[in-house]
Amino acid sequence: MTTKIQDDNQDAKMMTKIQDDKDDGQGAKMTTKMTTKIQDDDHDAKMTSKIQDDDQDAKVTTRMPRSQPGNHQHLYPHHISDQSITPVNDTKHFMVGAYKEHRVKGSSVRIISIFRRDSVQPLYCVFYCGTHWANGMKAEVQMHSDHFGFRFVTTDVLCPNLPDCNPSHVTLATQADAKLAQKQTFLRIQNLVKREEEEFQFNFTVCWSNLFGDYNNVLQVTQTLEMYKLLGVQHVVVYNTSCGSELDRLLQIYTHDGFVEVVPWPIDKYMNPSRGWQPSEHGGDIHYYGQLTTLNDCVYRHMYQSRYVLLNDIDEIIAPYQHQTLPQMMDVLQRQNQKAEVFLIENHIFPKSQFEPSGRFKRPRWQDVPGINIMEHIYREEPDYRISHPSKMIVRPRAVEQTSVHSVLRNFGQTVKVLPNMCRIIHVRVPLRRGLTKEELHEDKRVWDYERQLVPNVDKALEQAGLLIEGRRKE
Repeated sequence: MTTKIQDDNQDAKMMTKIQDDKDDGQGAKMTTKMTTKIQDDDHDAKMTSKIQDDDQDAKVTTRMPRSQPGNHQHLYPHHISDQSITPVNDTKHFMVGAYKEHRVKGSSVRIISIFRRDSVQPLYCVFYCGTHWANGMKAEVQMHSDHFGFRFVTTDVLCPNLPDCNPSHVTLATQADAKLAQKQTFLRIQNLVKREEEEFQFNFTVCWSNLFGDYNNVLQVTQTLEMYKLLGVQHVVVYNTSCGSELDRLLQIYTHDGFVEVVPWPIDKYMNPSRGWQPSEHGGDIHYYGQLTTLNDCVYRHMYQSRYVLLNDIDEIIAPYQHQTLPQMMDVLQRQNQKAEVFLIENHIFPKSQFEPSGRFKRPRWQDVPGINIMEHIYREEPDYRISHPSKMIVRPRAVEQTSVHSVLRNFGQTVKVLPNMCRIIHVRVPLRRGLTKEELHEDKRVWDYERQLVPNVDKALEQAGLLIEGRRKE
């Protein structure tokens, strides 16, 4: 599946035109005159481009000449990435997404990246400024604290503000010379416009962790997507390395109607991604196919598009228990916690090994659809609070600087733990506390409250994908 991601925030459309000189038969002439100003108290001609304060020893500002009207082609980046993972030339690192940074003083652009931890080297941010190039400025590399011992780690690269430059594209380079970097692959900078909440396209967006392997849990994914629609979510994003053929067919249906956005995530082309979170047990180069990187990228991708972002797995539903929808619940929580920006939601396991006895939702139409029928599993484990009990999150993305899976690493506001009687995660999976009997579990029929709309909506989606018995296409 290939899905091209378009950012509504883009406000810098580049037009290039070459005007031929018909009188002398020559095309547009390219001039590459360079003007370099060097300030250095102790050295004659040593160029340094590190982020400096006012007391810096050496500060460099170098520009390629401004283009003349009608002669822009030689200035526009030759290679602009349309991929979700872009290698950094002459390094073992990768760029994922570039975002205008409106919140951190002194920083112009943040590049969400994947770095090899044992191979960090000085790097420079090289900007294309719309009408001219700017020589590279020393990048600030911030490797995230959560890497679980894997070789590769999610990394933020902060690019400093540069005078007289309103950048539209950026790349990372091992040299500061813009002329040398022009042939490298650039990223288009997103979030150029700092929109206000009333201008956002979405109220609630769900960011799912990565799909990989032959994951084909079609029925549960369909029920989860339809539940989220009923709960007031407008947008679901999934980063997809691979999945089963039936799930791929289903996601195409939701992508076509605009509810789901699939971001291709070919991380297995660049490294050996792990299927787990411990290198000693699961092997590989990076945690869960780069899960931490995709979660951070999803937050920044929707920073000025969605009021709230839900960070959870594909088999989890963040469900309100005192309100019909998530917007109703969040209005109350936000009034009660006006400075809160991160809301932690407890994970609650519904063992897929325990079935509701009446068979009420054991529907013949769904029997051949791959995956778990969450409506049959209404028994919930009581969490063991003596051990670490993980949460997932609802966040206001503009307050998040770095996130992990179960908590944020850096943020600008307060964090609130939501009580489970108000909201909890419905997570149908293998039991966590394997020794519990059905009598020791809690009956929880919250999903049944949405039965009247949920069941026909699931039928319709499966039918559109040709996955119901009556509607299955002949292969």
